[in-house]
Amino acid sequence: NSVTNIGDHAFYSCFNLTDVTIPNSVNSVKDSTFSFCYELTTVTLGNSVTNIGDSAFYKCTSLTSVTMPSSVISIGHMAFDGCSSLTGVTIPTNITKIGFQAFMNCTSLTSMTIPDRITTINSNTFKGCTNLTDVIIGNRVTSINFRAFGSCTALTSIIIPSSVTSIGDNVFQSCSNLTRVMIGT
Repeated sequence: NSVTNIGDHAFYSCFNLTDVTIPNSVNSVKDSTFSFCYELTTVTLGNSVTNIGDSAFYKCTSLTSVTMPSSVISIGHMAFDGCSSLTGVTIPTNITKIGFQAFMNCTSLTSMTIPDRITTINSNTFKGCTNLTDVIIGNRVTSINFRAFGSCTALTSIIIPSSVTSIGDNVFQSCSNLTRVMIGT
C-alpha cells in the first residue's frame, strides 16, 4: 500500500504475469502498463483508481475478468483492445469517458451496459466483438461514432435511446445478424 504511482509501460510484456491487484493507494493505471501480458487472467483495481490509461491492458489475451471500482471515471483509448478472453466487464456508473477502440476485438465479450454519464460511444469501441449479443446504451449518449459496433456478428437487436442525435458512418457495418433496430425509444 506504499505504492502511489505505477509508470507507463511498467509491466509491459511481462509474459508470465498471471494476476494483478492494484492497491487503494494508486489512483491510475498508466498507458500500456500491462500491454502484452499474455498470461494475465485477473485484474482487481483498488478503490482509488480513477483512470485506466491508453492501451493499459492491450493484447492481454488471457484476461477474463476485470473488477473496476466505482471511482473509475475514464477508460483510455485501446485500454482492453485485443483482450480476446474477456467475457464480461461491469463499467462503473460514474464513468464519463470510454476511449476509441477501448474494447475492440474482445471476441469473448457477450454483454455491455454503457452507463448514463457517457455521452459519446467513440469510433471502433466495440468493433470485432463477435460474441456481443446484449448492449444497453445509456440515456445520455448523444453520438455513436464510426464503426462503434462494426463486425459485431452476434448482435441481433439494439435499442438506440432518443438522446442520440448522431449515428456515424459504418456504425453497424458487417453486423450480419442484426435484424432489429429501435431508434428514439
